[in-house]
Amino acid sequence: MQLVDAATQCFAARGYQATSISDIVDSIGVGKGVFYWYFTSKRELFGNILTEGMTDLRLAQLAAVSDSDDPLVRIPAGIRAAVEWAAANQQLASLFEFAHRDATFGAHARRLRELLIEDAVAELRQATAMGAIPDGNADSLARCLLAVTEALTTQGIRREGRPAAEVADEVVRFCLEGIGAAEASGHRGASAAPQSAS
Repeated sequence: MQLVDAATQCFAARGYQATSISDIVDSIGVGKGVFYWYFTSKRELFGNILTEGMTDLRLAQLAAVSDSDDPLVRIPAGIRAAVEWAAANQQLASLFEFAHRDATFGAHARRLRELLIEDAVAELRQATAMGAIPDGNADSLARCLLAVTEALTTQGIRREGRPAAEVADEVVRFCLEGIGAAEASGHRGASAAPQSAS
């Protein structure tokens, strides 16, 4: 939707507080009536942007992992998809960063983040059950994977301007070593961290 795209750009460029409804509708040449046809407030719109963004990210990850049942293929594929999504959606990624720190949107952002945690926990439990990684607390490991992916992606792509594939390789390597994939199943190392095509 054009209104959501315009709002995303305005929020990313000016910040949530500094962006008014007028700024958003003026950027696409429509009146406030159009805004209020779809949303009751700026807050509702921003929450919608966060929810749609998370849905899009999870769909990208689902598509990336759909060809395999092996968690040591699916985990790195999901990580790569997240890095590539962040590179392609830097405005949304910056809005998620803001939302996590903001008192108004923090709880909503955390609820959305828990969906990613749940996805990762399922993969990690399967990997543990198969003996592909050492036994450990899947929830803690999932949170670590997400934190590392977010931090290295932000540093590598947004601050250093490095290619997404290069950053994804680095994140996957670090995460697989962190969960003990290499020592638990060295014979599967080739499939555990497939190199990007680019």
